[in-house]
Amino acid sequence: MKPEHRGIGMTSQRTRERMIKRLQDQGIADPRVLDVMRTLPRHIFMDEALASRSYEDTALPIGYGQTISQPYIVARMTEILLETSTVLEKVLEVGTGSGYQTAVLAKLVKSVYSVERIRPLQDNARRRFQELNLYNIMLHHSDGTWGWQEHAPYDGIIVTAAPAQIPDSLLEQLALGGRLVTPVGGQQQQLTVITKTPAGYEKEVVKQVTFVPMLSGLE
Repeated sequence: MKPEHRGIGMTSQRTRERMIKRLQDQGIADPRVLDVMRTLPRHIFMDEALASRSYEDTALPIGYGQTISQPYIVARMTEILLETSTVLEKVLEVGTGSGYQTAVLAKLVKSVYSVERIRPLQDNARRRFQELNLYNIMLHHSDGTWGWQEHAPYDGIIVTAAPAQIPDSLLEQLALGGRLVTPVGGQQQQLTVITKTPAGYEKEVVKQVTFVPMLSGLE
């Protein structure tokens, strides 16, 4: 592990262990998720000025009006995705952002396909993935509402910004038995899980959440 990945002070392993204990206290139980988040250096996914706050349970700005989600939300969405009995060969992430959620997924599934509409964020994330030797992540500069049809269907889809309504294109790209985990709504948002079954789509609302809105267009 590189020295900058080990961290010091508020980015040290001791600080990460406190984050893991807090996640467990909040109900995160999947040991695979906890192990990945224990070892992954979250502080390298944000500006150095905010690194000392990287293991707090709060969303933090990453520029361009976007945020890195709080550790609990990253852990919970990942845990929900892994609960399905389907082996997760391919996962689509809508909204690469800082790349932290992407990197967590990359440690737990075979391949991650991640789309991002803001090119500088994607470029920064790509550099971090190379630094961490994560080579099972495919990146695409695109409008997230379109998904990534070329590689569909996906065993799971995670959306990291809130659409007012779930785009049909994402539902169509979900494999049978797969799960889509997404915030939905405007000022009032709900973390929602859609499971594709032979009879259609099953919907479950998990909790109230706050995400940046899903926007169309490229930057």
